[in-house]
Amino acid sequence: MTSLHLSFYAAFALSSLGLAFHRTHLISALLCLESMMLSMYVGLSMWPIQTQTSSPILLPILMLTFSACEAGTGLALLVASTRTHGSDHLHNFNLLKC
Repeated sequence: MTSLHLSFYAAFALSSLGLAFHRTHLISALLCLESMMLSMYVGLSMWPIQTQTSSPILLPILMLTFSACEAGTGLALLVASTRTHGSDHLHNFNLLKC
């Protein structure tokens, strides 16, 4: 395993562990999701170099587009939940109450 693979797997694993264990604030959950998407983008961008293909692949650009949409949606939810509930603590949100 090369150091590139090790750093990619370590970044994805650390961000998923952060998402699993540090879920007190919505902003920390969103940051963990963004770091997961960034590590997947780096992995998809390095994949043609590792396989030595000459054709460019559109998949990393498509994933970066979806990541930007996810970030915008997450920040909109953060602002809306902070305005309605007063904070971004995840334990304040009740999914059963509309």
